[in-house]
Amino acid sequence: MKFWDTSAIVPLCVHEPHSTTVKKLLTADKSIIVWWGTRIECLCALTRHAKSPDLTASDARVARRVLNTLTQAWAEIQPNEPLRYRTERLLAVHALPATIALQLAAALQWSGGSTTDQGIVTFDNRLREAAHREGFIVLPEEV
Repeated sequence: MKFWDTSAIVPLCVHEPHSTTVKKLLTADKSIIVWWGTRIECLCALTRHAKSPDLTASDARVARRVLNTLTQAWAEIQPNEPLRYRTERLLAVHALPATIALQLAAALQWSGGSTTDQGIVTFDNRLREAAHREGFIVLPEEV
């Protein structure tokens, strides 16, 4: 079981340079944990993709169906007071935007603060660095 952020979910929905990598990670472990806001962030990214000439209307519909399938299977970390406090600590410690701090706080909540053997799947370099400093195994190892 691994925590996945939006940058790792979107390539499961639309073809991107990292799509093959995340599909392999998902094949190896089908359990996905995400932050409550991940679906919203994914829909925002898919809307941006839909405006690209590289994505057909049919591709956009398929991407939304894939996202809907994923949301039925994944587990979400819900917003709560402990998550808010964790996010505030992360903002004080790491130079992160709020949305990334929320992702990392959700991963920390999921891990119960014990990050040593816990994986986080992300392509966001800021999240990768902060997650590494918090003790997570950051996947994929190379980006």
